[in-house]
Amino acid sequence: MSNQPYEGYDPYQQPQQPQQPQQWGYDEQQYATQQWQGQTWETQTHAPVPAAAETAYMPPQSYERPYVAEQPQQPQQPSQPQAYAAQPAPVATPAAASAPAASAPAESDQGYGPATLAGNARITDAQRARLEGRSPIIEPGMQPALLTALLGLLLAATAPVSSYALVVPLVVLQAVTAAGWFRLNGMWPARQGIALAFLGGVTADVAVLVAGRDQAPAAILGPLGVWVLLTLVLQLRSHADPDTRMYGLMATVASSALAIIATGYLGADPDTVSVGAAAVAVAVLARALPLPTPASVVVALLAAAGAGIAVGGMTGVGTRGALIGAAAGVCALIGHRAASYDYPSRFVHFTAGVALPLTAAAPAIWILH
Repeated sequence: MSNQPYEGYDPYQQPQQPQQPQQWGYDEQQYATQQWQGQTWETQTHAPVPAAAETAYMPPQSYERPYVAEQPQQPQQPSQPQAYAAQPAPVATPAAASAPAASAPAESDQGYGPATLAGNARITDAQRARLEGRSPIIEPGMQPALLTALLGLLLAATAPVSSYALVVPLVVLQAVTAAGWFRLNGMWPARQGIALAFLGGVTADVAVLVAGRDQAPAAILGPLGVWVLLTLVLQLRSHADPDTRMYGLMATVASSALAIIATGYLGADPDTVSVGAAAVAVAVLARALPLPTPASVVVALLAAAGAGIAVGGMTGVGTRGALIGAAAGVCALIGHRAASYDYPSRFVHFTAGVALPLTAAAPAIWILH
């Protein structure tokens, strides 16, 4: 080879052997160089491999001296990256096209992960928490608790006024319950299911207002049975696969049942509603305090019982308010725990996290009125 001045030498170009002439086409050269492009190493535990490390078999050349061809390195004497500054630059042989496969073990020894083409499957935050030994439960926090307390105080304040005044915050509670339950189960958007569940709650409200508190059990259980049957019929008409239909059926039935059961606030005695709703408001606020979970649960139950005694003393419930408050507090904590399941989203916290404590307490208040 003649000692011509070095011009435009491509470090990715393979040298030609005299006995085996070979011409690199544009497409072949592009394919050969593309084997080194992209981040083909795992990126979750280290930074991307620098370009110099990826082309360890073709170190940078000096452009200030004439290019002189050298003999290929023997397999038993691999080039060392740390000796580039002191040794002449080696020239790779045509067999170096398989450099990615050959360099993988060496780079794995240096702390890099194995080569991958498909990347790593993303795991959820809940799965990562379990793998790290942490709890996958995130509680709603103080802001949803404040909204729950506000809605509970509205129920407690409007109950003694009239049933029509009570139905205003109750309808809001039923709407938030229906939307929050579907989102809590990962079904979103589910407008038809949410509308169906909310309509069931409103139907029960109208039935209680028409029939009166004395007929509240029949006015609540009647719409509940009708809505379960209606949900079954609608799911049978669905063209989805069986698993999806069953999942939608259970979510719709549960959401409708919760929205209808919340009508228990209309069927209970107004003084009992005031005691129970106030107890839920206090219990949820106490549960949101920055305390260890066992301590906050105990504090929340004691606060609910205390609120029941206080509000019961201002109404005709009397000392029985402690029992109503404690029962409402237990149900509220159950609803609060359900809204904290498995890394819920912020939307879940501000729907199910707000409504479920009050909705879960409605049956206890209705039974104990």
